[in-house]
Amino acid sequence: MPVRLRFFPLVSAVLGAMLVAGASPGVLAQTPPPSTFELIKVDQLNALLKKGAHAQLIDVRSRQEYLTRHIKGAISIPLDTIELRAGEVSRQGLVVLY
Repeated sequence: MPVRLRFFPLVSAVLGAMLVAGASPGVLAQTPPPSTFELIKVDQLNALLKKGAHAQLIDVRSRQEYLTRHIKGAISIPLDTIELRAGEVSRQGLVVLY
């Protein structure tokens, strides 16, 4: 099933929020900055997944939206809890927030 991303503005907001959160002194002391950061499009993600690339998919919408519909294999970490649950996000490999 192809990944359809109707929430590109949300993805941009999430990634921006993570950068802002990373700027706070408490967060910087606990976690190193990400080594790379890149926005990808839906077709790029589909191509990577078709090639068998392993990716941690994180649905940042509300839990109710996640339960209604989500990408197979994605985990739910709502945007308002992402800083508290950062330990659940892989530090290696491809991590996709949507």
